[in-house]
Amino acid sequence: MLIDVVTLFPEMFNSPFSDSIIKRAIDNKILQINFTQLRDFAFDKHRQVDDSPFGGGSGMVLKPEPMYRAVRNVLSRNENLTRKIIITDPAGKVFNQQMAKDFATFDRLIFICGHYEGFDARIYDLANEIVSIGDFVLTGGELPAMVMIDAVARMLPGVLGSEDSAHTDSFFDGILGFPQYTRPRNFEGKTVPEVLLNGNHAEIEKWRREKALEITKLRRPDLLK
Repeated sequence: MLIDVVTLFPEMFNSPFSDSIIKRAIDNKILQINFTQLRDFAFDKHRQVDDSPFGGGSGMVLKPEPMYRAVRNVLSRNENLTRKIIITDPAGKVFNQQMAKDFATFDRLIFICGHYEGFDARIYDLANEIVSIGDFVLTGGELPAMVMIDAVARMLPGVLGSEDSAHTDSFFDGILGFPQYTRPRNFEGKTVPEVLLNGNHAEIEKWRREKALEITKLRRPDLLK
């Protein structure tokens, strides 16, 4: 999968994508991530990409011209790939596991990251999806883009050590995950359930499903609706 990120702060992505699963996916050429610096597409010598809003108000708003130039430049490459363009915005649909699975079916994702007080409204016409990671406001769209890229990458074949790992994640099938245990079998009097030790895989799967439903009912009953 090819991922392009249009951002004012590409350096923010260095550390999160330089370790662990994402780094291995990049090294193994399962994932390629490119960054486009929005300021490179400004018109003036000061590389200004924002301006004060018409009608007054606090803060600055991202201008449409640099963003259109940047996105069109990105689109001019790898035109034959199936793609989805995503704007990260707190007013968008809330990201979830189903969206991660859907996004993973595309050859290419393009993330447009906002900053300051938001976008000129005409910029939204560039996107196929406007997506939020929750009902709160961050200083920019870079962190939400990182979160979504990580979640989508887990859905790609070959990224995780086991193909079954993603299928046992919370939310993969609409409910929370089941409880997990490892050695020691007895820790401070807290023991591993016997069903996990008897080798009967049918019983284990039944127990896991029941526990996943119990945890979902306790912590996120809204999901069972």
